[in-house]
Amino acid sequence: MESGHLRVGLVQMACEREPPANLQKATVRIEQAADAGAQVVCLQELYRSWYPCQSEDNGQFDLAEPIPGPTSQALGEIAGARKIAIIAPIFERRAPGVYHNSALVLDSSGTVVGHYRKMHIPDDPGYYEKFYFAPGDRDFISHRAGPAEIGVLICWDQWFPEAARLTAMAGAQVLFYPTAIGWTADMSAHTRKRMHEGWETIQRSHAIANGVFVAAVNRVGIEGNIEFWGASFVCDPFGEVIERASHAKEETLIVDCNLARIEETRRNWPFLRDRRIDAYADLSRRFRS
Repeated sequence: MESGHLRVGLVQMACEREPPANLQKATVRIEQAADAGAQVVCLQELYRSWYPCQSEDNGQFDLAEPIPGPTSQALGEIAGARKIAIIAPIFERRAPGVYHNSALVLDSSGTVVGHYRKMHIPDDPGYYEKFYFAPGDRDFISHRAGPAEIGVLICWDQWFPEAARLTAMAGAQVLFYPTAIGWTADMSAHTRKRMHEGWETIQRSHAIANGVFVAAVNRVGIEGNIEFWGASFVCDPFGEVIERASHAKEETLIVDCNLARIEETRRNWPFLRDRRIDAYADLSRRFRS
């Protein structure tokens, strides 16, 4: 891989009910991505099981794992052996009764060099995450992964421009969004189209506003009442989609990101230069009135 480039792998897969099966599938997909030259491989949100938050069920807490745990151990070994970085989302057991929706960044030595906890926690029908997860407390940060600085945000975080901005300001050149989002059976084709387009558009806007690459990886398959819509994608700092996966198939996207595009785009669209940081104090308020 030429200097100044980053080859990204996004693993879009359908999940089984049992965690060991998903861990095994993920390891195979990561190995395949490494064979294709990927330097950073990202898994989807809560990849080790069916999405657990469709109902409020105390039994689902048994899916949680500590750090170190099965994910950090198994994927750390692969990262070290293949000399790649891996973004590994987990259902984190921080302490008895304290859980987070988290993601680990494992570097090419297999060491955990990054640990992000989802900051924005949804509470919608079928997405009862406030029942399970405490809000994140590790701020918006950047990590070194191969030749690039990367930032990790998780699913509901992807709708918030503040999260993307602060992570880009921390130095991230690529924003990764592990995701679990889908449709329900009662949604019309028109509603499905609008939802997917809104989801993709808001993330492409983060790429444009911050002059960074964005990589979003979603799951596929039907789990309970949700049909996950896949469509994992990578876009460049101009917001142009470089590659996009299908809505229904398991795929591993391998995408080359020319990091020089960041400087080029920011010179022509200098949004970071022209920010009025003296006028944004009200952003720390819930609402102005």
